[in-house]
Amino acid sequence: MVDSAIYGGGQRVDSPTSLPATYRALEAQDATMAWIGLYRPTAAELDSLAREFGLHELAIEDANEAHQRPKLERYGDTLFVVLRAARYLDDVEEVEFGELHLFIGPAFVVTVRHSESPDLAAVRRRLEADPDLLALGTEAVLYAILDAVVDGYAPVVAGLENDIDEIETEVFLGEPHVSRRIYELSREVVEFQRAVHPLSGILAGLIAGFAKYAVEEELQRYLRDVADHVTHITERIEGFRTALREILTVNATLVAQRQNEEMKSLSEASNAQNEEVKKISAWAAILFAPTLVGTVYGMNFDHMPELHWALGYPLALTLMGLVSVVLYRIFRRRRWI
Repeated sequence: MVDSAIYGGGQRVDSPTSLPATYRALEAQDATMAWIGLYRPTAAELDSLAREFGLHELAIEDANEAHQRPKLERYGDTLFVVLRAARYLDDVEEVEFGELHLFIGPAFVVTVRHSESPDLAAVRRRLEADPDLLALGTEAVLYAILDAVVDGYAPVVAGLENDIDEIETEVFLGEPHVSRRIYELSREVVEFQRAVHPLSGILAGLIAGFAKYAVEEELQRYLRDVADHVTHITERIEGFRTALREILTVNATLVAQRQNEEMKSLSEASNAQNEEVKKISAWAAILFAPTLVGTVYGMNFDHMPELHWALGYPLALTLMGLVSVVLYRIFRRRRWI
């Protein structure tokens, strides 16, 4: 148990240090309500609360196991609400989610946290600093917690928006790991949407019960304001998902363009290399012909055709030159040289 308080007339009148002491104080004093704050309670503590306040076993099971989606359920005159708080971790560029369970009865509020967020101590201080609001009862506590959770979404929206701006810059700079970052951020946005979207239904259910449960007009205005904030955040999240889809498409297009340009450059380099190979091959063939003739007559055998002929040497040179010229013209006509 993190904190327990007995309130009467909008003021804290007692601060019991255990669950049994809280039960006794609530019965003994002319109190408006008890607010019990628990952090990762044991099964025995939840069973004790269930027996004292008549909490439904299914709600106790959900609160004990955690990992629930945001929802609102009514069990007789008791409300069971599951909320998911969120905070943006700038150093690792991730959204951290926390789970909060609330049992709201006519004269009690039980909050069960399974993570560090939200900071319910700040919510409690805010309410205790406003006795008129706290005097409105358990619904005021529910409003204040909803308002704190939704207000906590604003830094998350700002952080995600900043990440998307950075990703857009990286896409056009051609950063190699931007595709992975787009995918990871898309998962964060989807998870954030799962935490926020059900709040619209929760608030709609609370607003629908204003007349039936005679909710104070002041609280009605507060809850409608929270609902407006949730609608705005939901629209922003949908905008983030659309932007990330478009960024992913643009990135794929730019990657394909860069690959095409690289292939074009490789093709041009290959063509240029082929041209060089043609030139080298052509000149090698031109030089090979006189070399072949010179090699044959350089064997110095005694019995060779025209070896002792007076015109043999000029004829050999002429033959070598003629073959080279013919090959040069052939390769020139074919644009090899």
